[in-house]
This record gives sequence, C-alpha cells and structure tokens, in this order.
Amino acid sequence: MSSLSKAILLGFLVGVFGLVASPFRIVLEIEENVGLGLLFKLRGARQPPSDVVVISIDRESSERLDLPDNPDKWPRSLHARLTDTLAREGARVVSFDVHFIEPRIPRDDILFARAMGRAGNVVLTEPLKEKEVPVAGGDGSAEASHNIVRVVPPIELFTQSAAATAPFTLPRIPFKVNRYFTFDPGAGDSPSMPVVMLQLFGMDAYQEFVRLLERASPDQAGKLPPDRDAAMKSLGVKGLIRKIRGIFEGDPALADRMRRELDSAQTLSGSAQKRRVLESLIRMYGGPRNRYINFYGPPGTVTTIPYYQALAIRDGMLGNKRVDLNGKAVFVGLSEVLLAERKDSFYTVFSKANGTFIAGVEISATAFANLLEDAPVKPIGLPAHILVLLGWGVLMGVLSRRFQIGAAAASVMGLCVLYVLAARYRFETRNEWLPVAVPLFFQAPAAFFGAVVWNYLDANKEKQNIKSAFEHYLPKDVVDQLSKDIAHIQTGGRVVYGICLFSDAAEYTTLSEIMDPHELGKFMNRYYETMFRPVKRHGGFVSGVIGDSMLALWVSAGSEVDYRDKACFAAVDIDKELKSYDESFEGVKLKTRIGLHCGQILLGHIGAMDHYEYTPMGDIVNTASRIEGLNKFLGTTVLVSDEVFHRNDGYLARDCGKFRLKGKSTPVRVHELWCRVEDSDERQRDACATFAGGLAAFQRGAWDEAREIFQRLIEDLGEDGPSRFYLGLCESYQKSPPDQPWDGVVHMEKK
Repeated sequence: MSSLSKAILLGFLVGVFGLVASPFRIVLEIEENVGLGLLFKLRGARQPPSDVVVISIDRESSERLDLPDNPDKWPRSLHARLTDTLAREGARVVSFDVHFIEPRIPRDDILFARAMGRAGNVVLTEPLKEKEVPVAGGDGSAEASHNIVRVVPPIELFTQSAAATAPFTLPRIPFKVNRYFTFDPGAGDSPSMPVVMLQLFGMDAYQEFVRLLERASPDQAGKLPPDRDAAMKSLGVKGLIRKIRGIFEGDPALADRMRRELDSAQTLSGSAQKRRVLESLIRMYGGPRNRYINFYGPPGTVTTIPYYQALAIRDGMLGNKRVDLNGKAVFVGLSEVLLAERKDSFYTVFSKANGTFIAGVEISATAFANLLEDAPVKPIGLPAHILVLLGWGVLMGVLSRRFQIGAAAASVMGLCVLYVLAARYRFETRNEWLPVAVPLFFQAPAAFFGAVVWNYLDANKEKQNIKSAFEHYLPKDVVDQLSKDIAHIQTGGRVVYGICLFSDAAEYTTLSEIMDPHELGKFMNRYYETMFRPVKRHGGFVSGVIGDSMLALWVSAGSEVDYRDKACFAAVDIDKELKSYDESFEGVKLKTRIGLHCGQILLGHIGAMDHYEYTPMGDIVNTASRIEGLNKFLGTTVLVSDEVFHRNDGYLARDCGKFRLKGKSTPVRVHELWCRVEDSDERQRDACATFAGGLAAFQRGAWDEAREIFQRLIEDLGEDGPSRFYLGLCESYQKSPPDQPWDGVVHMEKK
C-alpha cells in the first residue's frame, strides 16, 4: 500500500470514528456544552430585537416600593397597576412569570383579574410540579416509585381573566440551559410560554395566515375560524395553537408551501412587520418542538426596565427618557444580575463563576425573540454533518500521515484554527451550528496520534532487520535501548549513563592449578550461570567475561535511581547465591569480590581492523575495578561507591569511609552492602550503627576513641574486616599522624 493510500485510509477511519462517536450521550453533551459554548463566546453579545422588553422584579424595586424580596408575596394590586400601565402604553402582549396558584387578598385579586380582563393580552405562567407516586408490587407492597408531572394552573379567577396560561420549564443548576420546548412534553404537549406569546403577538395577522393556508391547503383552511374574533371566542389562544399544530403535523410539507405562498404574495395588508410575524408563525408550527436557544448575551442584554420604573411610565416617557412599549411583547418576572442564590436563576453559556446567572423570564423572552425573528441556533442537517466529519477526518488523516511530526502538528493546529473561524462565521451570519468538539477534540487528536503510531509501526518494521543483526552479538536489552535512538549511533560509540558492576574471584589462580581443565570449565560455567541470573533478573546485562572477572552494566538515558537500586540488589543477590553455590561444591570455594560505580561511560564498538567488541570504556569502569580491589584490603565482599548508593530501605549497608584509590586523584566514598533487610538481624543492624560511630571518630582524628570502638566490634562480631583495617590505621596514625589538615581520606597505595 502506498503512502498516500495509507494516509487516505487513516483519514477515512478518523472520519468514521467521528461519525460513530458523535451520537453518544457524553459526546453530545461535550459538543453542546463546550462546542456550542465556544461559538457563543467567540461571537459575543448581539443586539436582540426591539420588540421584546423585560420588566424586572428585582431587589432594587422591592426596596424602592418597600416590598418583600419574594415576588410571590407582592400585592397583586401592584400587578394590576402595572397591567393597566402596559395596556395604556400599547404593549401588544404581556406575560407574568410569577406563580399565582393560591388566592391572596380578595380585593387585590379582583383588581388584578379586572386589569387582565381589560387588557385582554396577559399570559400567566403555569408551574409544573413533580410528585413521586409509589407503584405497588403484585403482593401490594411498594416496590418502586414513578414521577408524575402535574401542571398547576393559576387560581380560577386569574385563569378566566387572562388571555392564556402556559408553562415554561427549564432545568435547574447544575444543568446548563441550552434548549427549550415549543410544546412541552412534560406538560401534556402543551404550548410553552414563548409559543403562546408569539401566537397572541401575531393575532393581528391571523386573517392573512388563514388566507395563506387556503392557498397552500384549501382542505385544511376550513378547520380554522375565519377571523380573529371568532378564533379567540371559540377556541381561545391555546385551543387555536393546538388546532393549527394538528394541521401542520398532519401535513409536514405544509410549512414549505405556505412560505412559498408568502414569498409570492404581491400585496399584504399591513406592514413588513406583519409579513415577518407570518413567516415566524409558519416556521414555528412547521419546525421542531425541541429548539436551541440563541442567547443574545449576558444578563440584561434584552431590554430591561425595573418594575418600579415601569409603574412610572406615562405617555411613552420615564422622566426625561423615552420608553416605547407600543406594540412590544413584555415579559414580567424576577430578573437580576446576580441570581445564583435565587430559585428562578439558570446556568447558561454566559454564566460566570462569580454568580452571574440568567433569569427564567429573560430566557423566556429570548426564546420568544428567537421565534419572532426566526433566529434559533440550528445544527447542520444530517447529510452536511456526515460530509463535514468525513471530509475533516480525511483531511486530518492525510496531513498527519504525509508530513513529519512537527509539520503535521503545526498543520493540524493551523487547520483547527481555520475551522473554528469558519464555524464562527457560519454561527454569526446564519445562526448555523457546525460541530466543533468532535472535529477539534476527538478527530484531530485521533488523526495526529494515529499517524504517529502508524509511522512508528512502519519505522519499527524497518528497524527489525537491524535489531535482529545486533542481537546476534549484543544483549537484547541493549539493542532495545539503542534502537530508540539508532539513527544517531556512530561507530565510535555513544556516551550514556551506566552503572558498572565489576567482579573478581579470589583464589582463581590456585583453583585453575589444582582442577582438571574440563572440570574447571564445568565449574566456571555453573559459576557464571549463578552470577548472570541476578544481573538479568534485575535488568542488567553482562558486557564481558575474562577468566574469573565479569563486567555487568545497567544503562539508561539519565541518572535514574531505579537503575542504581537494581544494580545494588543484583550485587547482594549474587553474593547470596554464590554462597549457596559454594556449599554445593565440597572442598572448592571461590570467594567473589564485587565493586560498583556509576557515571558517564562510552558505550560502543571498540577495536580495530577486523575485530571489534561492543564494550564500555571510561574512568567509571576503571573505578569500579578499583573499588572491587578495595575489598581485599577491607575484608569485604560487596562495595559500592557513594554515587551508586541510594539510601534504600530494601538493603542493609554501612559507610566504609572515603578512599583515594591507587592511580586516582579524586576520593571515593564507599559503602559495604551486607544483605537485604529481610535477611538481616538485630546484631548486624547494631554493628552498622556502632561502626558508623567508630568511622566518625576516625575521620575527626580521635584515634583512641576509634580504636576502642573498632576493637569492641571485632570482639562482638568475632572478626570484621573494615574494623580490623581501621584499627590498624589508628595504630599507625598514632605513631605517625597523617598530614594536616586531616580530611579523613584514606590513601591506597596498592590495588
């Protein structure tokens, strides 16, 4: 398969991945809350239509009017005054987002009812209440419960006086409000407040609506009363809405035909406003009942007048300010800037962490404005959705697969920016919602990382032959390590961080003299098998074997504590397993001394002409050999440099002091590894602590004190090589003190 074919295949798979993922609930929530939210933030606030006004029941009004904060407790005579004021000022339709489900002061209730009757255009909110009803089992026991949603109408006096009542339910925090229903399924498919308000707002165009229906569907037009008065008298607003909706549901193509008739109409009684209202009504009835809200901006974006000021409006004036309510849709309800603690506040895309929420009445007004100007947020259709995700996936796949990783990353990010700009443009100009979260957060990363993985697999195949060849003469672990950066390997080798374990067997020369070569070979094979097992078990590899000496390595890209611990555990296990090994050969003992050091080493092909070996070189290897040799003088088995020693609770060790080894200029601090902690006893732990005290006395030149401690250790342990070594030094330094100033460093003249 060619490279381009692979790129197209990857892109197609990414496109399918986006299509498959997009219907999942969690992806839809991300798309709605993050993707749509991003588009709103990029677009910013926009001017709402001037036909909509909110009268805010707010804290300032309650203070000015000396009323309680709870709007349900405000005197209804006040609402009567407001209703009369709005009617006098020419408001076309008014909604109250206040619950009137209980009677209050009879005189005030009657005043409000009469005011609504005179206005003839007031819509009251119907709250919805959930009730949990137990469902009985077969034996009569309550096994489960069922939630029943009940519409609670206003009191009968208000229901009869109002033009209509309608619900408008929205989810409470923490759910973000993105959508609403034109016909609420939780309220028996009742028309919601924005729908009722729009129908009442457009009743002046009712006869023109019926005439358009006659042209588009003559058979259906007879189902509606011929004029406005007859419709309101016989059906009422909600009855009329249900009747019209039934007609549109029975003929899904009716809306398109009516719009064509409206477009072709040469004359239309009234103004352009009436044509706009007719278009809005047709699209409302012919559109989906579940719609996305096109928010205009943060709280207060819709024209808002405080309640106390609305009461003072006279002849279109509020003081010296012009306030035009003539022909407007007015929404009255609780509306403040900070509403997080109030029951009628909702979390939307423009909400902020400081408590800036949007009131339900403003959301209702926004939904109405969306219907009026036919400007809801419209997700792209299914065919366009499929085309966008497939096309975007192929584009991302081709770019990611064909370019190098850096160029691919830059290209993907650049195209993502262009895509967001294009989505923003469509959103601003057409209110059209292109998917954002799936292309940006799912498909783009999937294409990029998919290409990276695919490219890696292809490159890995190409390296297999090289790796196979190297594995014939190199340890597999080293080949795996080097293959990660094989392009930079040079013939002379590369500098890496390594831990070197150098071992040497005492008495090997004597053993080789007394044993038959064949037996010696079998003995040494088993000896090295015992040595190699702990090295490999702890992640190291054997670099070389010469006679009775072994060099093992732990190689990493940097100074890793884990590697140093592994090397120390390997050394302790070698010592432990060799003791068991020696016990299996009666009369044959081969004491092995071990030294460990770490640092930068040159690891590579060393040699000339026709012979090369893959081996480490550098001062680290030489120092590890010197530390191994120090065991002979200290009477120890395993010594590690301070650079290797990592204070780990996994093993018991003691500080043996600082030494300037033969041929070295820099002192090295060494530690003796005794055993794993679980294999130690209290006597050994006490000896370590006691030795530390003796070493401290020695290093500060307190020879008598040090001698006493080392002597006591020898008596307690029976024999202790380091104590015997320092005891001899103390006696020597008492007779011939070291050069001053004394730094506690022991100079080794032999190796």
